[in-house]
Amino acid sequence: MGAIPIEDGYAFRVWAPHATAVRVVGDFNGWDHEAHTLSAEGDGHWYAEVPGAQMWQEYQYLLGNGEDTFLRIDPRALAVTHSVGNGLLYDHSAFDWDGDDFTPPHQHEMVVYETHIGSFVDTPGSGPADLHDLVGKLDYLVGLGVNAIELMPLMEFAGDYSWGYNPAHVFAVAHTYGGPEALKNFVKEAHKRGLAVIIDVVYNHFGPSDLSLWQFDGWSENDKGGIYFYNDHRSATPWGQTRPDYGRREVRDFILDNARMWLRDYHADGLRLDMTPYMRRVNGTDGEDIPEGWQMMRLIGDMVRAEFPRHVVIAEDLHNVPEVTSVEPEGAAMHAQWDNQFVHPVREALIVADDAHRSVAAVAQAIIHEYHQPFDRVIYTESHDEVANGQARITSEVDGDDPGGWTAQKRATLGAALVLTSPGIPMLFQGQEFLEDEWFRDTVPLDWERAWAFRDITQMFRDLILLRRNAGGDTRGLAGEHTTLVLADEEVKVLAYVRSTGDGHHVLVAVNLSATSVQRRVELPGRHWRVRFNSDARAYSQLFGDHATSDVVVQDGMGLLDLGPYSAVLYVPA
Repeated sequence: MGAIPIEDGYAFRVWAPHATAVRVVGDFNGWDHEAHTLSAEGDGHWYAEVPGAQMWQEYQYLLGNGEDTFLRIDPRALAVTHSVGNGLLYDHSAFDWDGDDFTPPHQHEMVVYETHIGSFVDTPGSGPADLHDLVGKLDYLVGLGVNAIELMPLMEFAGDYSWGYNPAHVFAVAHTYGGPEALKNFVKEAHKRGLAVIIDVVYNHFGPSDLSLWQFDGWSENDKGGIYFYNDHRSATPWGQTRPDYGRREVRDFILDNARMWLRDYHADGLRLDMTPYMRRVNGTDGEDIPEGWQMMRLIGDMVRAEFPRHVVIAEDLHNVPEVTSVEPEGAAMHAQWDNQFVHPVREALIVADDAHRSVAAVAQAIIHEYHQPFDRVIYTESHDEVANGQARITSEVDGDDPGGWTAQKRATLGAALVLTSPGIPMLFQGQEFLEDEWFRDTVPLDWERAWAFRDITQMFRDLILLRRNAGGDTRGLAGEHTTLVLADEEVKVLAYVRSTGDGHHVLVAVNLSATSVQRRVELPGRHWRVRFNSDARAYSQLFGDHATSDVVVQDGMGLLDLGPYSAVLYVPA
């Protein structure tokens, strides 16, 4: 489907079941409306070959429906001049991958860094950042220790600035981000540095603006979107009347081919499906199911598992539905889902002003909650949604008057420790590691001066990430499949749990959720636990107290935890 490279030219195939005539026009025929007519193949498909057509030439389809004619950008255009411009001929095989054979990390090994391309770095006077600019920050991410970068949607959208959740052309990499070659080069460079790339895709709606799919071949019902969309009440989403019609085989193929393309042709290592509740339910929360939407999710999950067995597909579901990650017949076969059972109680515990109102039980439940496996959820305290649209960064939520002060630093880093020591796939949002305090906007770049001002805090994030990844060889338990809660004391606000592998590697995590130092005797396994990490160390901030937390010697099954205020301490068996 789409524009297909052939020997000495391109072939064109398009689905337009209500068209009475289809032609292709472009640079290759001087935009002559009569030069190249597509032949009907049946089932609404049209086909033609154009000798001499070359990569990067511009083109469109000219469709007729009765007496009406209209130009449309190819729904499967792999590149466009801009969202309301022309398609560009492109050949995936033309890119030299130079032996790229990267193997992504397993789910239990993965630490994800979510970023928005256009705002990741500042490009004064030249519009949003692009993928080339991001390449310049890959070494920074390697130094931070993460091993997967998740890119917010990069499909062509209306205008130059966007979060990306309004895709106008889902097969085309946004021209403002550099187009298809820039993405391939980015993935190639990321792989050279050991970084997996996860691409955020939007299949719950398209557009709604600059959408050439809308009434593509001139047909629609109820003044809705035509062949690619539901034409009844199921079309409605919070983002427009543009929910794809998952019940049409051609639309399912369109979406499934798109998902496959990112993994096969761009060598991406995973997909993150935006707001899947709006794929599987009409209003996204309760009420009418869309069985075909469930089926669409399952088709994607099965395809990735069968064709790309080390890759992941992650759902932004946020409704605590175990079937999302189930491989049973009723499940969607996603590898993981964003977990509202972690982010909401943990953020609440970090933000609430009074220690007396901080719920240790809620945090404990957030840590031990799982769906089917310990790593079938993505856990975080900041994401593009959590720090925008009326919500802010943890530091600003804690103390809007002094987001760089002691209280804000303490609770933000405590949140990072919980994310990076709990079962699940940990995720950070861009700038979190240097306490970015601006709420997320696509037009406001990260303040990289803070990366220097808070370099010691960044070092704490780096240390936690490396501990999570067992870089020192003694914290393998943090990626283990077992979590044992050993203490959840609501009175003194202390929480402790042991992360373990099945073959005997353990890490003890103790967390003080109060503003005062605490000593607490607790029943513990083992005999001697050595302090491996203490977030209260003054090396991480001159504002911290450097509390003299000592190793824990277990006698008669009991040990003493001695913790600084709002601190996390990691212990390993001595």
